[in-house]
Amino acid sequence: MSDKVFKIVGTGLAVGAGVLAKKVSEGGWKAVMANDPPANPEDPDTTLAEAIAWAALSGALIALARMLATRQWTQYYAKSTGHKPANPNDVS
Repeated sequence: MSDKVFKIVGTGLAVGAGVLAKKVSEGGWKAVMANDPPANPEDPDTTLAEAIAWAALSGALIALARMLATRQWTQYYAKSTGHKPANPNDVS
């Protein structure tokens, strides 16, 4: 397995994890707040508290999911090839 494969698969996994985390954060917001998350937190019609809460929740979950997916992929790659990728920071 080459470093090129590592980068391509890792990027795909990071993007997929981010998309999944966004769906989870939207579902969690709906369950707790009983309404949809703000479509555009920058919109002046959205309260500042709601915009900050949505940015913090969604941002944290997406970043966490991407980091976990990248870590797992890097560990799998290292175990499969017997060496770490040349530059694991190239993913995500």
